[in-house]
Amino acid sequence: MAKRILVPLAQLEPADSFVGAIADLARGAGATVRLLHVARPPSNVVDVDGRVVAYADQETIRVAAEARDYLETIALALDGVPVEFAVRYGDPAREILAEATEFAADLVALGVGSRRRFLLLGGVAEQVFRRADAPVALLRAGRHEVGGH
Repeated sequence: MAKRILVPLAQLEPADSFVGAIADLARGAGATVRLLHVARPPSNVVDVDGRVVAYADQETIRVAAEARDYLETIALALDGVPVEFAVRYGDPAREILAEATEFAADLVALGVGSRRRFLLLGGVAEQVFRRADAPVALLRAGRHEVGGH
């Protein structure tokens, strides 16, 4: 049974469609879930005249705060499950694999899109699936609904 489940999330994906399945799995195993968001490394933000309006370190703080807010929203659906949060910057597949190692994940649960009956493994999901030391669960968005949606 997995005791440490890593769940990488992007703010663009419908995480609420599979978070219920993760919650059930975690509750059944007495597991801790670490929600992870990987963002592009921030750079300076400049206006149309080329003036810096936000420095990279300020952008890092802003991106981390937005990601944390998003992850905390997802954590609400994991009611009763111990949840941790992580925000990393860089190549998504590389950072997911690094976080899985650092967290000592027993399972990496990835949400993936689907069309018809074919599972679409995007570049990140496929890289993680092929290279992770821990088992990887691929959860199709829309198949695992929360709260009877």
